[in-house]
Amino acid sequence: MLVVLAPWGVQDYASGTARAVLDLAPPDARLVFSCGWHVSRDGKDRYGWKIRAIVRFGTPILKAMRLVDLDDQVRAADLIFASRRDWTLVRGSGLEEGPSEGLPVRARHAHDPVLARNLMRRTDFALFMVAALTDPTLIREAPAITGQG
Repeated sequence: MLVVLAPWGVQDYASGTARAVLDLAPPDARLVFSCGWHVSRDGKDRYGWKIRAIVRFGTPILKAMRLVDLDDQVRAADLIFASRRDWTLVRGSGLEEGPSEGLPVRARHAHDPVLARNLMRRTDFALFMVAALTDPTLIREAPAITGQG
């Protein structure tokens, strides 16, 4: 099952979606969620100034405008991390249109040099999500991914 954790609005859209999927999916379902890089599983991710600025300044502004709640993606991720289900939480970089460049590269932490590009083709993000459904090495993992470019 592929699930996008969109942080739209301020009514627990992402965490509500995660909770519903975790509660209602068949017990043996393979669950692959997606979210942004700003979510960290172990607190060891390090982010560039642009992401830090967006999270620090953008979060309260967008939340006050009732448009986006990035903190809700974090709450959704915490629900997933605490689950005993067979999940993967794919943390994607920026997206662009264009022909495939191949399966994205991945790392355990967002500051890994292999992720320096911070941009991938939308089709390649989809390729990774679908591939994660059958990759047992990604069970209970939260890889950060970006394009090969």
